[in-house]
Amino acid sequence: MGDATYLEPLDAETLEQVIAAERPDALLPTLGGQTALNLALELHESGVLARYAVELIGASVDAIRRGEDRLAFRETMVAAGVAVPESRVVSSLDELEGVPLPAIIRPAFTLGGTGGGLVSSQAELHRQVEIGLAASPIGQVLVERSLAGWQEHELEVMIDAAGNCVVVCSIENLDPMGVHTGDSWTVAPQQTLPDAEFQRLREAAFACARAVGVATGGANVQFAYEPRPASSS
Repeated sequence: MGDATYLEPLDAETLEQVIAAERPDALLPTLGGQTALNLALELHESGVLARYAVELIGASVDAIRRGEDRLAFRETMVAAGVAVPESRVVSSLDELEGVPLPAIIRPAFTLGGTGGGLVSSQAELHRQVEIGLAASPIGQVLVERSLAGWQEHELEVMIDAAGNCVVVCSIENLDPMGVHTGDSWTVAPQQTLPDAEFQRLREAAFACARAVGVATGGANVQFAYEPRPASSS
């Protein structure tokens, strides 16, 4: 139930006006996807939340940064024991020497894969990183080993402030890695993972959500999965 509905632009200036009018006690940034997370950070950094004594619930500023900052996320996953592809975080074209190809470009804090893409040549690498740096609000791009062709699986996880987790739904992408998730055909629940492998992803998803610091609500954890060839024995 909502006491009021606003049909207004989703920007920090408009949200400050809504906050000033409604004077909420708390803001839940985990509902609204990437847009909500980015706006919550902007409201925090501009001092709006402090000025109106609005508490962020569900995900702290540090948790949002760990989830959206490519370097912080990678370091968080490594510390939690979750496997990640080889990668390099860059903030300028001068940092691309020796990057193995093919690679995938992932700008930080962008919506729907904006500024990202697959590259297979040095010319494509430099051009896509240039685009990604311009698209990223913090001028940061993750250059990651390409896993194109692997399977992609997702787990929708609910977690509470005590760290209790449950899988709400498993999702299998019919298209392989290399097709952006938002453009991929999917089926739920997943159909092809053996139970032992599903349990492995389940535990990794829980470790990911806890390490990032999601405290209330849902998290979508995406995995690249390389099927093992069937044994001949």
